[in-house]
Amino acid sequence: MDKVIEIQDIVKNYQVGSVIVRALRSVSINIDRNEYVAIMGPSGSGKSTLMNLLGCLDTPSSGSYILNGTDVSKMEDDYLAEIRNKEIGFVFQTFNLLPRYSALENVTLPLIYAGIPKADRERIAVETLEQVGLGDRMTHKPNELSGGQRQRVAIARALVNKPSIILADEPTGNLDSKTSIDIMGLLDAIHKKGNTVILVTHEEDIARHAKRIVRLFDGEIAQDYVNDRYVKAL
Repeated sequence: MDKVIEIQDIVKNYQVGSVIVRALRSVSINIDRNEYVAIMGPSGSGKSTLMNLLGCLDTPSSGSYILNGTDVSKMEDDYLAEIRNKEIGFVFQTFNLLPRYSALENVTLPLIYAGIPKADRERIAVETLEQVGLGDRMTHKPNELSGGQRQRVAIARALVNKPSIILADEPTGNLDSKTSIDIMGLLDAIHKKGNTVILVTHEEDIARHAKRIVRLFDGEIAQDYVNDRYVKAL
């Protein structure tokens, strides 16, 4: 299979005062292109740390991380920022939309950072908003949209650069149950179109949308199973 993520023996330590906190302990995981993976674990299990490393928001203390053929484990911040914008589309629990910008302007921003010519930016952003069902809400600002519509804008923003990975951190955490079903249906459809989707969630019903569930405990992979078949278990 074509691997988009190859992580080998990742360790992440934090210094808190005089204490070293071992957030991740020799974690190894491969994710194939077009996989649909959920990462789960209790508070303190290391799932947020792993998400930050997968999203190139942080670098490991040791170990290697190959993202789409590029070793990103020792990159400086400026290079990581370029990789993030090109390779990863983020969807956050809190949406992280700019309040004074319209839906269209929010979705256009990553294209500006990517250096896409102005003549092409609006067309691409419009097409992406239509893809997530918001063709009639493009001029609305976040405070004029429902929670579900805001998350759709966030998903459009994540998709607009055609990244290797959609990384969704608790994507339904601020939504009611009906809207959560709608948003997960949208992520399911995005996966079926060929995107690699990685969910970070503590909700079992959300995780079950994924084909593979990886459970962390005390900074280690405790379980890794695909379609209810164990790949790894302690």
